[in-house]
Amino acid sequence: MSAEHRSRETMTSPSHERAEVAVPAPVLRIARPSRNLDAVAGFYTRAFGLRVLESFTDDAGYEGVIIGHERWPYHLELTHRSAHPVTPRPTPEDLLVLYLPDPAEWNEVIRRVRDIGAHPVPSRNPYWDRHGLTFEDPDGYRIVIANVGRP
Repeated sequence: MSAEHRSRETMTSPSHERAEVAVPAPVLRIARPSRNLDAVAGFYTRAFGLRVLESFTDDAGYEGVIIGHERWPYHLELTHRSAHPVTPRPTPEDLLVLYLPDPAEWNEVIRRVRDIGAHPVPSRNPYWDRHGLTFEDPDGYRIVIANVGRP
């Protein structure tokens, strides 16, 4: 197995002692079509404090924006193709889940989401209603802000 497929690589030092070398974690990017890049990117940047990490125009007819945080190994990529747009088709089960176990931090994020005009929607899975609130972004995709520790 090559180093890029392992989270740690074991090497033998000249003294025949084994040393572990940290290998960077993979990055997860979730890519979605969007009807309105500005509205959806604005939702995530204003409500969750994410940043626009990159944007592009006319890349094989696509324009897009990548949002996240520089130090986090996950991003959300939103794309739009004017010539042949794809309408987002989220279901009630298409969820992003943000785990915020600290009640003060959870309340602050909920306040920011409400301040930009979003309202909670009932979750299809009652677990999320018991442990947080669910909102829809401008494209209709759902994000759960859970007030529990991560799994």
